Amino acid sequence: MTKTFKGRPIFPGNVEESAEVSHVGFSPTAAYVEIVFKGSTSGVVKDHENKDLYDRDITGKILCLPQSIGSSAGACCMMAAAQIDVTPKAMLFANHVDSLSACGLVMVDIWLEKRIIAIDMLGQEFLDTVKTGDKLKVFEDGTVEIED
Repeated sequence: MTKTFKGRPIFPGNVEESAEVSHVGFSPTAAYVEIVFKGSTSGVVKDHENKDLYDRDITGKILCLPQSIGSSAGACCMMAAAQIDVTPKAMLFANHVDSLSACGLVMVDIWLEKRIIAIDMLGQEFLDTVKTGDKLKVFEDGTVEIED
């Protein structure tokens, strides 16, 4: 049975991919620190505080999260990850998009001309329902389908 949720498209697009789920805030700075400071080319999350994502490769996945957390450097870290193509294909927010993510998404979209699809306001029920590995379909109107 398919479960459908409707959010607000921030950076619209269509994508089908598997989910990576974080039930705590996602820190782009901590996740991508090795890209910025060690020249890593990996999309493996290095945030020890995020038990849901730590040591998981989120490259090309659909990242489902409540919001981002951390410092303002997070937007630059997102851009560094996008420059080497190791970001998620989409970021789906249960809550309103936060300023950290919004800034990073804008920088990636405008300066690098790469799109990370972003939908917000999907609600807590969405985050409670989606599981890592679930197949998701994201539509440009903000509809998200979780396939069983």
